[in-house]
Amino acid sequence: MTKAYLTTKNGTTIVIEGTPSEVATLMKQLEGGGLRTTPEPKRKSVPATGAKPTPVNLVSSLIDGGFFRKPKDLGSVKVALEEIGHYYPVTSLSPTLLRLVRKHALRRIKDKKRWLYTG
Repeated sequence: MTKAYLTTKNGTTIVIEGTPSEVATLMKQLEGGGLRTTPEPKRKSVPATGAKPTPVNLVSSLIDGGFFRKPKDLGSVKVALEEIGHYYPVTSLSPTLLRLVRKHALRRIKDKKRWLYTG
């Protein structure tokens, strides 16, 4: 294996390892400007909690905060999420709450033809 050590104009040291023909080819490309450097892609920032603000995560945070100590209907959940800046239609929240009921994170009670959710 052949090694070549290069130092760029800004002081970065590059080590190339390979067969003599590979090193020679890379050296020619570097000298002739045949290689292009691309900037590192930007990474998306992750929320401080580490979890994305999905409806399930948001309703789970309401559960942890004690919102469901008293039975709440679907409209109350929608209003509570809007108060913290997340707007979802009730048609999206209904399956989310049902999913949490099936995971036993919430309970569901039928009261006068409507469902109430409690923790």
